[in-house]
Amino acid sequence: MQSELLRADQQRSPESRLRPDRLRSDCPVLLSQRLVLRAPHEDDIDALAHLANNAAIATMVSRMPHPYTAKDAADFVRRSAIGEIGKCVYAITKGDNGAFLGCCALEPHPGGDTLELGYWLGQPFWNQGYATEAAHALIDMAFRTRQIAHIDARCRVTNIPSRRVIQKCGFQFQGSGMVGNIAMGGMMPVEWYRLDRKTWMSLKSWGDMR
Repeated sequence: MQSELLRADQQRSPESRLRPDRLRSDCPVLLSQRLVLRAPHEDDIDALAHLANNAAIATMVSRMPHPYTAKDAADFVRRSAIGEIGKCVYAITKGDNGAFLGCCALEPHPGGDTLELGYWLGQPFWNQGYATEAAHALIDMAFRTRQIAHIDARCRVTNIPSRRVIQKCGFQFQGSGMVGNIAMGGMMPVEWYRLDRKTWMSLKSWGDMR
């Protein structure tokens, strides 16, 4: 049955295979102890614009403009829905009340055997373990459902909390480099980390690593 479905999918035109509903078909809603990770939608725009309009966040990630307006938020939701911003883009929300906390994503590298993990949280939700919990959920989903060998993550060299999240998830330091930063209008130094499948499998349980 699985092979029949695969053949049917390969027979579809490229346009039909890239429809938004298909783009998210392998990016399921993810549940963790305190969080629900789901597709961003229009109800998130106000909270997204409010939380993302923060230079302390924009200068730590590569693609976030500053100031960040409601128009930027609406464009982000639209582009994520049609697959222009990575393939699996999630809103991080609280499981008990649905509050929007931030975003995370998995983006494929050319070649297909590596994904890149990215995330940010609104400042009111820092230092509460939410980023680590969201990262665990994404990483587990990726290794369990995709034929990938590695997941990469990068953080600005001065971003100690993000480095801590990456290390808690089992990533190992690979090197350093420079990436563009929209908010700063230039380049920023980053550290590059990698988690391979074997290491992930050796982590019998994430446990309480917040």
